[in-house]
Amino acid sequence: MSHTLRATTQSYPMLQSVRPVSVIGLLKMFLLVSCLLSVTTPGYAADIAPMRLTTPNGMTVLVLEQHFLPIVEIHALIKAGSAQDPSEKAGVANLVASLLDEGTTTRSSKQLAEQIDFVGGSLGAHASEDFTTASARILKKDIDLGFTLLADILQHPAFPKQEFERVRAQILGEIISDNDDPGHVSMKAFNQLIFANHPYRWPVNGTEESVNKITLADVQSFYSKEYIPNQVILTIVGDVTVEQATALVQTHFGSWKKGAVQSRVTKKPTTIDRKITQFIEKDLTQSTIVIGHSGISRTNPDFYAVTVMNHVLGAGGFSSRLMDSIRDKQGLAYGITSHYDARAMPGSFWINLQTRTEATNQAISGVLAEVKAIREAPVSDQELADAKAFLMGSFPLRLDSTAKLAQVLAQVEFFGLGFDYFTQYPKWIERVTKEDVLRVAKHYLDPQRYALVVVGNIVKAKIRQ
Repeated sequence: MSHTLRATTQSYPMLQSVRPVSVIGLLKMFLLVSCLLSVTTPGYAADIAPMRLTTPNGMTVLVLEQHFLPIVEIHALIKAGSAQDPSEKAGVANLVASLLDEGTTTRSSKQLAEQIDFVGGSLGAHASEDFTTASARILKKDIDLGFTLLADILQHPAFPKQEFERVRAQILGEIISDNDDPGHVSMKAFNQLIFANHPYRWPVNGTEESVNKITLADVQSFYSKEYIPNQVILTIVGDVTVEQATALVQTHFGSWKKGAVQSRVTKKPTTIDRKITQFIEKDLTQSTIVIGHSGISRTNPDFYAVTVMNHVLGAGGFSSRLMDSIRDKQGLAYGITSHYDARAMPGSFWINLQTRTEATNQAISGVLAEVKAIREAPVSDQELADAKAFLMGSFPLRLDSTAKLAQVLAQVEFFGLGFDYFTQYPKWIERVTKEDVLRVAKHYLDPQRYALVVVGNIVKAKIRQ
């Protein structure tokens, strides 16, 4: 269950007439707009300097004061995700997260919902591959309640049998529904090819077979092993002082008992040494194509050069090479994108698109031609400049709310990027040269050894092996 923040917003009609104003009038308008922007927009990256401390029970706490609005985001990152799911029981981490706010030892799910909704706040949890997050967003005046409820679901989940059965059935329904989505089917098959015998091979919510195997005891066991304070990064962002936040952490999390940290799988996914294909027959008028191979970790020193290279290749929307070639020039797809999914362990690189069935071979050949081209010659000065301008210019948009700031801060701490990340990111992007782009393209892209998944009318597509 996830409860959303209720807020009322006032809309302003567009100006329907323009009247001449004096210079003084224009100056007053400018000052007014400037004041409004300074109140509603969080500080620039240079102002992001959180206080970091470690509690006696091992919890890492980050506090960032942002006094622009009377809102506080309390964001907990637990260093356990679907990569820690027990063998053959993919989906446990997701099920645990989904059950956190479905009842505690002192509050029912209804009571949790009513208490957070009454003050217009939000409370929820979400699992991903490398970690799980649980957060509360609250007005400053209700900050104690926010800490109370978040601490309750993290430390005292009851995992009621009835709620376990209901939520598991709901997840199974979502999985079954996803099986009708060719995009989901293709990515699931692709990940199983790329991450063979690796925890990343399964969807975060598991499979129909694996979720059916999960018992309430599995959920309780995962929680007891992984949900310990010395595996938590607690980030507090908003209209609160460091002193207030520290006191609230001690009050609500001080009694949480430290535990033994479980050993982690650190092996890299097996590198593909040849072309691997999987064709999935579905009676569709279009082919859904995913093509790619293993990628990089978030801590790879080439991350920023790869980010620029990938933007030029396919992540840059209408300015990317893939969009220009596959969509604009050949008319083979409405949209096409390339992705580098950098995780704690090396993730994956993939390109995905949909094309009409009879154009499947042409689309695959076109994609491989662009991958080959970016490996053989430097990108142009204009391509490099446009990619860097976009990446540097859009960076502040990732930090334009307390929720985003809390999430990014927690991940910066999780990946060990250092708090200078906020000032250094634009500099790291700016330093990328055409030679860097060519070097990482040659090193991290391979148009010969890759996995290819096609979902559609395989017989009609006549795919060349």
